[in-house]
Amino acid sequence: MSELIDITLPVSRHLPKWPGSVGFNASWHLKMQDGELNNLSSIETDCHFGTHLDAPLHFIKEGRSIDQMDLQKMVGEADVVEIRGKRSIGAEDLEKVVPKNCKRLLLITDNQEYWKNNLTEFQPDFCGVNASGAHWIVKQGIVLVGIDYLSIQRFHDGPETHQILLRAEVVIVESLHLQNVLPGKYELICLPIKLTALEGAPVRAILKKI
Repeated sequence: MSELIDITLPVSRHLPKWPGSVGFNASWHLKMQDGELNNLSSIETDCHFGTHLDAPLHFIKEGRSIDQMDLQKMVGEADVVEIRGKRSIGAEDLEKVVPKNCKRLLLITDNQEYWKNNLTEFQPDFCGVNASGAHWIVKQGIVLVGIDYLSIQRFHDGPETHQILLRAEVVIVESLHLQNVLPGKYELICLPIKLTALEGAPVRAILKKI
């Protein structure tokens, strides 16, 4: 059996959060060390904290919510490609490295340096996909795209990248942990919590080498 590669960031309050986000907090209500019969905790988190998935409803007013999305898009063959030295990834950049007939695309970028250096503060100059890149992804028939920082689009860009992808119902996965992943073909399993009528959800994402 092929080894499973976990590409999910460990969730804790130490992960960087989007400016204005509630981030993550865990609270203990019962502790066995305090004489209780069991341990019991609760969490408060933004739906877009850590490794997560964007539903069309995130940027499309009448778009599908998390519980309405097609799970088939989140399971299957995926291509992991590496694009370095770019802050804004466009159609020409993708054309050079993405295999033909790619259906699920995961991008390794210079964002890896933030994770490598254990930066816990939000980094606004992260690498993202621009509008031309988003149009290219849709035109190729790619059904899922993932990236290794908090957003598929750059911090100072407008909403076009999200709008283009989500209007075409391309699944967006953000904050992937790809530090120990080599470019190549994999089987991807990336399933969100089934949250009713919401626009985003945490995922547990794993790869298996094909």
